[in-house]
Amino acid sequence: MIKLDNFLKWIATILTILGALAISYKIDPLNIYLLNAGSVFWIIWSLRIREYSILLVNVVMMLIYAHGLIIRLV
Repeated sequence: MIKLDNFLKWIATILTILGALAISYKIDPLNIYLLNAGSVFWIIWSLRIREYSILLVNVVMMLIYAHGLIIRLV
């Protein structure tokens, strides 16, 4: 259980960092995909450990990223 939680947390961290790098290098829409994937892993992790502040932040951020993706694709 603890190993899975650590795995989820580190995957979320890596995806979020890669998303930030993609933003810095203006790699669209990969930046949004990476940030959404990072948020999904943070959401799963926060539900598992019942950390609702992290859950709220990542749900809101995922909605913002999804909105940006829809704008770019339309």
